[in-house]
Amino acid sequence: MGTRMIRPAAALAALLATPALSATDPVLEWNSIMMTTTATQNPFFQARFAAITQLAVFEAVNSVTGDYEPYLGTIAAQRTASTAAAAVAAAHGVLRNYFPGGAATLDSARANSLAAIPDGAAKQEGVAVGEAAAAAMIALRASDGSAPPEFHLPASTAVGEWQLTPSCPPAGGVLVQWRNLQPFGVETTDQFRSNRPPVITSGRYTEDYDEVKRVGGVMSQSRPQDRADVARFYAAAFTVPVWNTAAAQVAAAQGRSLSENARAFALLNAAISDGLASVMETKYFYNYWRPETAIRAGDTDGNARTQSDLDFMPFVLTPCFPSYPSAHGAAAGAAREVLERLYGPSHHFIQLTTPTLPAVVLQYSAFKQIADDIDDARVFGGIHYRFDQEAGGQLGRRVGAYVYTHTLRRLRGDSDEWDPKD
Repeated sequence: MGTRMIRPAAALAALLATPALSATDPVLEWNSIMMTTTATQNPFFQARFAAITQLAVFEAVNSVTGDYEPYLGTIAAQRTASTAAAAVAAAHGVLRNYFPGGAATLDSARANSLAAIPDGAAKQEGVAVGEAAAAAMIALRASDGSAPPEFHLPASTAVGEWQLTPSCPPAGGVLVQWRNLQPFGVETTDQFRSNRPPVITSGRYTEDYDEVKRVGGVMSQSRPQDRADVARFYAAAFTVPVWNTAAAQVAAAQGRSLSENARAFALLNAAISDGLASVMETKYFYNYWRPETAIRAGDTDGNARTQSDLDFMPFVLTPCFPSYPSAHGAAAGAAREVLERLYGPSHHFIQLTTPTLPAVVLQYSAFKQIADDIDDARVFGGIHYRFDQEAGGQLGRRVGAYVYTHTLRRLRGDSDEWDPKD
């Protein structure tokens, strides 16, 4: 688990760290701008926008360098084009298309970024390449299944069946359409569907039911302060900023090149989005009930070892879709798999903050520590069973491995994969 410090000054420093590190690399700079621009989106939509943006940046840069297999393969570029200008124009083009209300801010950021690049033919060629990559990615995703919204109303109140929880709109469970989202890297969203959740009369179910009942309630006396901090932190800090911030800090520390960063952030965000789409397919396939429903029904669930608590309320708000497996767990597994392959599993210095909890600063030296804290956050938050987290993490790691090994593979130059000997 990570180290938690109650130091507002340190939190401020952490918030400023990533933009400072990214000032000399437009890939990192515009990754930060992407996170700011998409900050008001729900995590699933934010992940989709992040993947589109970063894949456009990759395609623009790679069309010039030819270091890796292309994602689209339709963008022509001169080898003399500026990769920095291409990255700026690609990110700006995608974000301005999806967020026209932020056009003035984005246009100003584009002008500032391009002002740092010497004028001339290379800069003009790079801008043209970036704009073409952005347009191509936008066109590719025009009918990708992200809209229109679909909802799910429970068909019965049978034991184990998901039921509406307080966060739900009248239409029912949300993001049903996400199970059919066109993936970025995997073949289909059911490619890595999780195995069935534990039977409700099983020992594993009983054990994990008792854990979340004991530590996850709003009035729990068994939740340590550091686990309460983690639960609140990861309820407020969404998947995309957490893992992109971690990746940016490690990439900057390791001195990765612009081309390497373009690929890394494309892989990372494609894997996160595919992990979230895949987990929604599994969620609505099994339609498994949330702890707050199960714990209130513990005396009538057919398991003599589960005791109900009719007053149970989770420490954090339950999302409005089925429990199994965890979406946070799947996204974390996908991100962790990609980042460990790129940068190595440990010996890093990562510092995470969120503006809504400025006194909580999380420090990590390994990507697994972040994933472990996310698992704890959902259990100690009272909204997931431990088996939800484990299944989500396993699904996500399979997605991440597939995305990494099947897309954007190196064609020439030195390998940027992590070497266990290092």
